[in-house]
Amino acid sequence: MKTTMDEPVINLKEILQTSIAKATMKGLVYGGPGIIELKEIPMPTILKPTDAVVKVLKTTICGTDLGILKGKTPSVKPGTTLGHEGVGVIEEVGTAVRSFKKGDQVIISCITSDGTCEYCKKQMYAHCEDGGWILGNTINGTQAEYVRIPHADNSLHHTPAGADEEALVMLSDILPTGFEIGVINGCVKPGDTIAIVGAGPVGMSALLTSQFYSPAKIYMIDLDENRLELAKEFGATDTINSGTEDAVKRIMAETKDGVDVCIEAVGVPASFDICQNIVRPGGHIANVGVHGHSVDFQIQNLWIQNITLTTGLVSTNTTPMLLKTVSSGKINPAKLITHHFKLDNILQAYEVFGNAATEKAMKVIIEP
Repeated sequence: MKTTMDEPVINLKEILQTSIAKATMKGLVYGGPGIIELKEIPMPTILKPTDAVVKVLKTTICGTDLGILKGKTPSVKPGTTLGHEGVGVIEEVGTAVRSFKKGDQVIISCITSDGTCEYCKKQMYAHCEDGGWILGNTINGTQAEYVRIPHADNSLHHTPAGADEEALVMLSDILPTGFEIGVINGCVKPGDTIAIVGAGPVGMSALLTSQFYSPAKIYMIDLDENRLELAKEFGATDTINSGTEDAVKRIMAETKDGVDVCIEAVGVPASFDICQNIVRPGGHIANVGVHGHSVDFQIQNLWIQNITLTTGLVSTNTTPMLLKTVSSGKINPAKLITHHFKLDNILQAYEVFGNAATEKAMKVIIEP
């Protein structure tokens, strides 16, 4: 075929290469216990009219992700892209999405909800019959350049103009988790004495949000002295290093007969034991930690104590309210962020987060 100077030459090879490049992206893929790899994976696409595809601007690593790596979550199959937290910008929406459009800045909820099932109507979004915790669990998650969000109208939140994106990442999961499963389930009241076992990100979130209710005393218990010092800055009245002193003996010596509320935010038998040994009659144990093994519940001692024990997975029904408190500056969860990484260095981010005590890490931010 003859061409003139005025006719563009079509390079089919170049067009094909560009199309292929756009069809893939970088994502952190789970390969089984102890195995993760940053690799090129297919770009997500709209599968249902209620879907949205979001370009991820900032994401993070959760303690649950570390649990997946340790084999604590068998529902996560090899080949799954990890991650369930983040903020981003809408790239594409399905035809049935009404509240969002291309270009909108959004917070990605760790919980997907259809908004119509029996559980969603009870605001138990964690148990949505077509959702719940599926991101980075049973479907591909947010530790990638793009992510597909099912039921977008009920699973995303608009980002307020001028808001701190890094602070808003904390609203995806840890802040509502600490608040709903720790503080609300624990029925924290003004004047209470409470203890939080575990000064990790979720424990710190419980610490921040418990102060909405003006407890009289807040004990923070952990093995990491750096985290305990940070807890004091965040409002803990007392800290206990359970590696160097007996937390149970100290609390029972300093209180009439224990604490009103004990929030378990670790997920190991030793931390649960502390809780059941310091809760006072009529008190509450709010379990937040992800337990991979059974615990020894001392019911022979507690059956007569009128205690309440709660468990739960966050439903994120409090996210709109928490968003207002963060936007107004009443709480600043961005203080929890200690490290920043590019997506290309996400394996290093996992190393740092997985060795939090040595690295003095709390939350890490990962961005493109």
